[in-house]
Amino acid sequence: MSSRPPARLGPLYLAGFTTAFGAHGVAAALGVETGDIGLTLLGFGVVLALYDLAEVLLKPVFGALSDRVGVKPVIVGGLAAFAAASLIGVLLPSPIWLGVARFAQGAAASAFSPASSSAVARVADPTSTGRYFGRYGSWKSLGYALGPLLGAFLVWWAGMPALFAALSVLALGATVWVAIALPRIPVLPRKRATLADLAREVGERSFLVPTLVLAATTGALGVAVGFLPLLSTHTGLGPVGGMATVTVLALASTLVQPWAGRRHDAGRLPAGAGTATGLVAIAVGLAVAALVPGPVTLYLAALLIGAGVGLATPLAFAHLAASTPADRMGRTMGSAELGRELGDAAGPLIAGAVGAATTASLGIGVVAIGVAASGAVAASALHGASAKE
Repeated sequence: MSSRPPARLGPLYLAGFTTAFGAHGVAAALGVETGDIGLTLLGFGVVLALYDLAEVLLKPVFGALSDRVGVKPVIVGGLAAFAAASLIGVLLPSPIWLGVARFAQGAAASAFSPASSSAVARVADPTSTGRYFGRYGSWKSLGYALGPLLGAFLVWWAGMPALFAALSVLALGATVWVAIALPRIPVLPRKRATLADLAREVGERSFLVPTLVLAATTGALGVAVGFLPLLSTHTGLGPVGGMATVTVLALASTLVQPWAGRRHDAGRLPAGAGTATGLVAIAVGLAVAALVPGPVTLYLAALLIGAGVGLATPLAFAHLAASTPADRMGRTMGSAELGRELGDAAGPLIAGAVGAATTASLGIGVVAIGVAASGAVAASALHGASAKE
């Protein structure tokens, strides 16, 4: 256990920023450059989906692998693979090869993302996991906020290859930093797990409820990132104003996460009350956007959603870390990350399907109801959890 977790966790914060920047930066740039690089609308959707598909398939696998061989090799290998995958987009910027690059990037992120979460839980002192998960999440939120802006600038400056080159350099730098600065985290003795054991683990309340919270936050985040700019175009804010709402959301999450983690570690913010409050704030923000969209209310909605995500996310991860034996931390974090990815896919899908059949506002409202229901589950199921677990 490190006596100086902040210095040793710095490389992990950069790894979190890298995966967030890679996910949102390239997605936004592809949307802008679809016609210029020869992508049809269907092809655009497929290229976007390949990154998430790789994560859904591989995060639990690499999470379990990190328990077997150690988290540091998996993080270093994943970051190096991300750097190599990004080079495909530099050297072969055609639609087919961009799809290959995105799938490879997603596969690489599937390795270092859950392993990084596991490393945060293993390196940080048990009494400060909330604080450091808050900081880790804060850096990921910063990547979500800056990714589209930096991606758009790089593409404007030198085309799509410049963005992939920047991602490759960033991932390579993170690889070197992790290899040098992150301490070796020993592999712990572990008993052989059967399918029945795995089913029992993922069926435990201590896993299901925080994973539901993470799925609800990412699902709502996906809806907000897509629909706030859409609603902005109907209220006179325009494209720049729409992008600004997403930036407000991400910055609110960036600022709130470390604060929430510190309050949790100090015993002043229990997991149940904190996650429920965060989900309620998200639901209220979505409801505001759906019911009274306007130049002012959309920014208020973004602020509420971002603050809610920032409040609920580190507490859910801290609860997972506190309730999971260290010898299967990677497997648990990988499965929880899978839950996040499913939520990320389900939220926009539900909002879009309902919106297509009725109105966009009703689609957002349905997601808001689901998030509020998740908050009620969290408040009830985690009621007995102390602030420090």
